[in-house]
Amino acid sequence: MKKITAVLAATGAFLAATPAVARTAAALPAIAYVRDGDIYVSSGPGEKRLTTGGVHSRPRWSPDGKRIAYLAGGLLWTMKADGTARRRLTTRPAGGPSWSPDGKWIAFASLSCTGGPGVYRIAAAGATGTPEVLFPRDCRGEEVPPAESATPRVGALADRLRTDDAVAWSPDGTKIAFRGGDCESVYDSCLSVGTVATGGERTVAAYGGGSLQNSGFAVVPSWRGDGRRLAWTAYQKGETTAENEPVHLVEYDPATQAKHTVGGAMDRELAYLGTTRAVVTGQYRGGSWVTVVGLTDGSRRLFHSGSQPSVRPTR
Repeated sequence: MKKITAVLAATGAFLAATPAVARTAAALPAIAYVRDGDIYVSSGPGEKRLTTGGVHSRPRWSPDGKRIAYLAGGLLWTMKADGTARRRLTTRPAGGPSWSPDGKWIAFASLSCTGGPGVYRIAAAGATGTPEVLFPRDCRGEEVPPAESATPRVGALADRLRTDDAVAWSPDGTKIAFRGGDCESVYDSCLSVGTVATGGERTVAAYGGGSLQNSGFAVVPSWRGDGRRLAWTAYQKGETTAENEPVHLVEYDPATQAKHTVGGAMDRELAYLGTTRAVVTGQYRGGSWVTVVGLTDGSRRLFHSGSQPSVRPTR
């Protein structure tokens, strides 16, 4: 908590001295983000609006940078990088999507045969089809349950994030990180990394239950391009006030299982820019701003007003 509070103070001091305009120290790849329910793309001061209607969220670039998967009205769609050729992939509510590294599949979260959140994949090309169950493993081969209507998330920031079902496919294609999983039989809330081939799961973050005297969540996972780090948005309410942690970002080393906080308090929705920088959703003057953050030096630069950033892959 002390570390997060200190970072927040430093962040506030920086932002108070920063004009409310997009500023970046170096050229960036194209970044997709959401403002007022529509998707924008920018790599600098200018930006292009790709959608209208105010019902869009969670844009995710394809591995070749030519398409974007996103949610519209809670359903999964894709479009070209210029906003054309929009195509709906699902007729059931979906959580934030993630492309397989070969671009053939898109993973998303939706109601599983157990009644809790599950992870599916669907072919990225072709007509709307039947999604294939990936997790829970016991739902593989079972009939896909009927779709439920998407329920808009409302309330304070932590309340809106708590049930965000965005998923993240690992760069090597072997794993998917997602909210929930088998760990929900033990904990009140958890984040899992599942192995696609076998359906096995590993719990990487947990809150409440299983002797844990806390509550909270870990959501919106994101892999670093080399697969050696996994980040997510977290929140914790501890046994005492000193153990409380507001919305913040955690970075995890899958090899050692070590975790540490990155960015500042109220930062969320990290997308990596290599190994030393990332774009996050930060707070500025009471609003959400896509912000470039130095993961090693703590530097911060505003990019554009918005949230839910996704970085176009570069080759």
